[in-house]
Amino acid sequence: MAAPDSVSWRVFKNPVSLFVGGVAAVILELAEPRVRTGVWQYSSFRTDPLPRLKRTGLAAMVTVYGARSAAETMIAGVRRMHDRVAGDTPTGATYRANDVELLDWVQATASFGFLEAYRAYAAPLTDDERDRFYAEAAPAAALYGAVGAPGSVVGWEAQLVAMLPKLERHEIVFEFLDLMRQTAILPAPLQGLQGALIRAAVAITPAEVRAVVGLGPEWDLGPVEGRLVRWAGAAADRLPIKGMPAVEACLRMGLPADYLYRRK
Repeated sequence: MAAPDSVSWRVFKNPVSLFVGGVAAVILELAEPRVRTGVWQYSSFRTDPLPRLKRTGLAAMVTVYGARSAAETMIAGVRRMHDRVAGDTPTGATYRANDVELLDWVQATASFGFLEAYRAYAAPLTDDERDRFYAEAAPAAALYGAVGAPGSVVGWEAQLVAMLPKLERHEIVFEFLDLMRQTAILPAPLQGLQGALIRAAVAITPAEVRAVVGLGPEWDLGPVEGRLVRWAGAAADRLPIKGMPAVEACLRMGLPADYLYRRK
């Protein structure tokens, strides 16, 4: 749904920052008790995380690189599935997966995670480019029902402030991080970096959220690990791989396969 010259096309082409940003987004989502309960009760995440991660990744690729018609069809299916996700948290709070406040939070955390991971570990972005990234997500967010998702960095910061009192520590956050460590998610060349990439995700999680959920200094990214993650992110940003959604999207639009990978 985005244009080839969008910030979104640049950000979503990078598998390293997508992994890091996705983990950071889920940390933020699981800190919210209604989102956490819905995810853990209704999804296969804790029993079979890899297929769930692949489906989530495919949805992101279709939303960014696919035709609007394809994205609309996919998102309509997701909304129908979410219509069946409702219940109460252990403390008695009622939730619905299609509740606008929760949809806004999930959309906001995804945008924040992917954007900040790319900026931290792949390539620098200007303040204007960061704002554009949030704004570019708005059409797809609206289709999901996230009509109040942030459209800029300032919007994200305001949403974080508003949601912070509702966030809480829970052992499910640590269970999720253990699953990420134990599941072979990345291609073989990157599997040795998986632990460092998870700590890289914690590193970009806002400090106030880390304090709430209990991700202390034992989760810090070491300097050597940080250099390795940045090297991997920068390399992935310059390496077009045949068959990857970003490359295929460029070819479909009549652009060179390396259009998004050229150093500007």
